[in-house]
Amino acid sequence: MEGFINALGVESIVLVVAAPALRLLGALGVRRFTDWTVCAAYAMAAMLVLTGMVRFVPDSVASMPSAQELARMVPPFVPFPLAMVYLTGVLELLIAVGLVVTRTRWSAAAGLAVMLPLLLPANIYAALNDIPLNGAEATPLWLRIPQQAAYIAIAVWIARSADSTEARRLLRIPG
Repeated sequence: MEGFINALGVESIVLVVAAPALRLLGALGVRRFTDWTVCAAYAMAAMLVLTGMVRFVPDSVASMPSAQELARMVPPFVPFPLAMVYLTGVLELLIAVGLVVTRTRWSAAAGLAVMLPLLLPANIYAALNDIPLNGAEATPLWLRIPQQAAYIAIAVWIARSADSTEARRLLRIPG
């Protein structure tokens, strides 16, 4: 079971468990969670809080990968690998907040849909070069690429269902 969880990733499990759990709350009368895309936005936010905060956890916490371990996943063509790890952590946390705020949900989801493909080369590099993460083997590409595609599809789905009025106003795009 541990190997399955390592391969799938705790972040995927958070996403897959949180969305139906939130929708169940909606069925039980919590109005905020009566829409599947809102549940998906909150679940994705929970996943991003998890993945974003990992970058800032001290090395002494052995159950989570360190920022230095994550930096080893960054392909050599990307400058300042450790800074990129911290930057993506900050972006993930900001996007998580944006996903739970109705007015910023469209921008956050659209930003996530753009950011996720940019992170995929690190996963590909780690898999092709057998770079372990927290003692576990890199996620195999046959699993990681469809997993990343699913995250992107969910981000696009959230963006398409969210109100883009605020983003259009800020960018001065006609409605």
